[in-house]
Amino acid sequence: MTTLPETRGLTERVPIELARVAPVVTVVGDVILDGWWTGTIERFCREAPAPVVDVQRRDHAPGGAANTAMNLAALGASVRLVGLVGTDDAGARLRALLDDAGVDTSGLIAAPGVRTTTKNRIIGGDQVMLRLDDQDGEPPEDTVAALAAAVPAALHGSAAVVVCDYGTGALGAAVRQALREHIGGALAVVDAHDPRPWSDLSPAIVTPNAQEAARLLGTAFPPTAAEERVALVTERREELFAATGAGAVVVTLDRDGTVLLSAEGQAHRTWARPASEKQASGAGDTFVACLTAGRAAGMPMSAALDLAQAAADVVVGRAGTSVCSTADLAQYLGDLSSTTLPLDELLQRVESEREQGRRIVLTNGCFDVLHRGHTRYLTQAKQLGDVLVVALNGDDSVRRLKGPDRPINSLADRAGVIAALSCVDYVTAFDTDTPVPLIEALRPDIYAKGGDYSSQMLEEAPVVERCGGVVRILDYVPERSTTAMVEKIRTTPTAAP
Repeated sequence: MTTLPETRGLTERVPIELARVAPVVTVVGDVILDGWWTGTIERFCREAPAPVVDVQRRDHAPGGAANTAMNLAALGASVRLVGLVGTDDAGARLRALLDDAGVDTSGLIAAPGVRTTTKNRIIGGDQVMLRLDDQDGEPPEDTVAALAAAVPAALHGSAAVVVCDYGTGALGAAVRQALREHIGGALAVVDAHDPRPWSDLSPAIVTPNAQEAARLLGTAFPPTAAEERVALVTERREELFAATGAGAVVVTLDRDGTVLLSAEGQAHRTWARPASEKQASGAGDTFVACLTAGRAAGMPMSAALDLAQAAADVVVGRAGTSVCSTADLAQYLGDLSSTTLPLDELLQRVESEREQGRRIVLTNGCFDVLHRGHTRYLTQAKQLGDVLVVALNGDDSVRRLKGPDRPINSLADRAGVIAALSCVDYVTAFDTDTPVPLIEALRPDIYAKGGDYSSQMLEEAPVVERCGGVVRILDYVPERSTTAMVEKIRTTPTAAP
């Protein structure tokens, strides 16, 4: 059985175990009712040069903090929601959708005279033509006081709390004070347009997007240069910590994934997998929900981030506001486990990547028992280029290199775990004692190896250079080897039954 605190690689068992643990999570935030009105366009109106959308279907889904709650519930968490709605039809519809999903809405305050925030998207064909937002300004003081009064009961016994503050004014000083007084030992995650007012909460994690991080730093980011944005936030990480009071800052980069900055100096990247263009909304809510659930259940930060990226990848491929369920995530990770490519197919894919100007990075190894050194090393390898290919030693090759009692995990299992890492683009296998034949066929731009090697030690180095590539030696993480881990497992006494 998967033990979540010891998770290093992702398999389809991880989301199943997460649902079994079922952490209690409270969401406090600005709730929205999303509408998706879909129709056809066949003419323009006579009054103005505007298309006429003949609406044929109206779909509604919880949005904002309510979408975060829906995603948590879909992943098996026990969810309580504190938020503000009106006594209108939109509020009743939103509450019904949340109740049907199993979200505890006893903290959802229905206030007379307040309009439930709605965002209706009008879609003609496959194009959003218009969005109609219906929302009030800052709510009355007595309404905010009622919201704050709902916080203590919702927080009681919670493993984590997610704050979703989109600047409506509902989450004012009274709510912040209630959270500070009653949060106890719960993990605090802040997903806010402006995290600064929440710094006194000393959140464990804040999740600004690139634009929000830029505002915190008083600068502007290049709109498309992901690595420049990553370099800038990494260089100025201390300013982000000072502004947010957080233990870790996860900057989300839309199609370019995320970057983790921690006070201890840890950095971790995730990469979004390509998806077909759809009118999707709320992938950020899915990411925050899955990250929170994983951490609340004890998953290591890097593994929880990779799981959250996988969940976001699931919903990006869907139209509308949707959620990623336990079954969705397990199927997605299971599908990745069968993606080991034969050489001929790998060469075709790599050639297509090259035609688009992308640099190919190759690395190889047994990767028998995945550990932190592996994930750090593979993340660094990905950052050397654009496409990371990981070549795994086949089982016979591992036995020749490591001995008759290895590998611990079969090629299929090792490939599945490696393929699920967001930094890995393609996985292949080889059964020769060295990857020289593969290098000659693939001709990588960069060949990466861990820091326990030197280029002089590598038989592959002159082959890489003859093929026009370069060898890069990456950081070595001491005391983090598969051999050491296997030895520890074998020598650690087991408890008596």
